[in-house]
Amino acid sequence: MEENKIISNCRLVIIGGSAGSLNALMRILPELTALHNYAIVIVVHRKSTDDQTLEELIALKSSIPVKPIEDKTILIPGFVYIAPSNYHLLFEKDDTLALDTSEKINYSRPSIDVSFESAAEIYGSSLVGILFSGSNTDGTSGLQAIQEAGGKIVVQNPLSADMPFMPNNAILFTTPDYVLTNEEILALLNSINR
Repeated sequence: MEENKIISNCRLVIIGGSAGSLNALMRILPELTALHNYAIVIVVHRKSTDDQTLEELIALKSSIPVKPIEDKTILIPGFVYIAPSNYHLLFEKDDTLALDTSEKINYSRPSIDVSFESAAEIYGSSLVGILFSGSNTDGTSGLQAIQEAGGKIVVQNPLSADMPFMPNNAILFTTPDYVLTNEEILALLNSINR
């Protein structure tokens, strides 16, 4: 099965979160060093509206430039991408991002599981998946898919999460490579960029 994995030119960090995850992101994104060889994609549960408030807030706080996502946006190293509201975010073999309006998964669209599983199929061992704070089970099966594809999985330490249910569930049903505080996640992200 490993021989079927598409290893892209772009290395990818995909971050998922729900309630409380924005606080963690706001602590990490301003302190990131420039991304040279990977892109970051953020998938967070959000209200089903068309406004760009989340993208604008992250763009203001992030030290890394933020690119908006439309259907068939090309993923480029050096940028942060944020899944838009009311769409599942999927990854394609040619480093493009696709938007999908199929039914909600875990009561959510975007679903973290859907995006994590899609990214795992394309990026395999060049993928790092990070799961932050939240109050449902979304993200756990996606982390399993990333690990099965050879990628690394990171879970926010539940003691540092505003809503520990989501990271606790991931720890219960997966074997994370790392369970880290926000500061430790920042250090990991900066270290893989070297």
